Amino acid sequence: MESLAETDGISAKREFNFLKYLEKVVDAETILYTGKVLAVKGLEVESEGPRSVIGEMCSIKLRDGTSLLAEVVGLDDKIVKLAPFGDTKGIEVGCEVVASGHSLMVPVGKNLLGRMIDATGRPCDEKGELIPETYYPAVASPPSPNERVDINRRIVTGVRAIDSLLTVGKGQRLGIFAGSGVGKSTLLSIIARNTNADINVIGLIGERGREVLDFVNRDLGVEGMKRSVLVVATSDEPSICRLRAAQVCTAVAEYFRDQGKDVMLMMDSMTRFAHAQREIGLANGEPPAQKGYPPSVFDMIPKLLERSGTNKKGSITAFYTVLVDGDDMNEPITDKVRGTLDGHIVLSRGLAQAYHYPAIDVLQSISRLSKRVSGAQTRKAVAQLRSWMSVYHDNETMITAGIYQKGNSPSVDLAIEKHDAIEEFLKQEEYEPCPINETLTKLSALTGIEIPEDEFVEAPAAGIPTTAQIVDANTQVAE
Repeated sequence: MESLAETDGISAKREFNFLKYLEKVVDAETILYTGKVLAVKGLEVESEGPRSVIGEMCSIKLRDGTSLLAEVVGLDDKIVKLAPFGDTKGIEVGCEVVASGHSLMVPVGKNLLGRMIDATGRPCDEKGELIPETYYPAVASPPSPNERVDINRRIVTGVRAIDSLLTVGKGQRLGIFAGSGVGKSTLLSIIARNTNADINVIGLIGERGREVLDFVNRDLGVEGMKRSVLVVATSDEPSICRLRAAQVCTAVAEYFRDQGKDVMLMMDSMTRFAHAQREIGLANGEPPAQKGYPPSVFDMIPKLLERSGTNKKGSITAFYTVLVDGDDMNEPITDKVRGTLDGHIVLSRGLAQAYHYPAIDVLQSISRLSKRVSGAQTRKAVAQLRSWMSVYHDNETMITAGIYQKGNSPSVDLAIEKHDAIEEFLKQEEYEPCPINETLTKLSALTGIEIPEDEFVEAPAAGIPTTAQIVDANTQVAE
């Protein structure tokens, strides 16, 4: 007969986590609302019933015993319009539709690190089941303006051109704008490997299937993947998957922000998110507005982008890529995203064709908060460098054509003299690490303006008063 101590030891080894089962019981719906499929029209499934609300998740029961997840995207009298999260093959008239009673919820927790999930939050990396700590709604409201914390700390991206001339603050949101094949995904991979953020959350929205594992194995690598979460919806998946994947990606970032982390959120791309909503909106009967995009697209873009940024617990620094149709920077999606974000990085096809990588057009790019997170001497050096670049750009035609004569203008002479060194400074190999101290040291040497080491820190502009401090000072003066 076993002793009590031995029995206790065996019991401890066999201790089982019932938490996920208890959560299932608590969340279980005791009354189910059902309906039946009436028709399949293009991207949508129409059913009579069930009683449901916009955004509610439903299950379509197929004849072979499987179920297909779908979301309510439209209501018309007794007709419920559903967008399925998969192929409509196998759906027939009369299939039962069961409402879940809730919208899409994302399983989140620390064990998401190193994992790849799909548009519904389920793992798709063959690494086993996820046991979540809690659930976050995929579609949520942005933080209140009163909850936003001032951005006064620099985040390091590892990209020399950005960290020096387009400095980014923790909690800032920027767009990367470029045509196809100019280097958007490669730029994101450099940031993912080299950033000093605590966690990367990466959304690959509408990407080619080949590029997913390429990004994991080639761009991120083992070490990068350990502190990253990937949310994937490839180009062959239904529109609702590409739409919700962007929101699931943001929900995961919100969870880690609420844990007090500094999160780097990267989404490739916002254009495919807009295309997905356009397909759903047009299928739902919305009239096209600008260049074929229905009004719902322009309503959803700021609702998604405003969810990133700071709150009282942590920060989400976000980079969103935008595929510029025909390199037209004024097309509707590009214009809407650029007007919503805190800055934009423009990639130039001309620079890419000249093998200048990363192909960042510094003069066309801007970081609206760079002065808040840069030291005084760094700002002077940046101003000097941009001045030389601007002078050279304005006179480039005369210089390259041989019309300009040396000595006619001291400022143009100096810009020509510095041009090659500036080009070399802005170029960077894909796997070349660029820590912030090295970047600022090179910037100092190039401009001849000394940048002290106390500006290498995370908050080099700490002496600049925050908004709250200015308000307090004004209040005291008034009193």
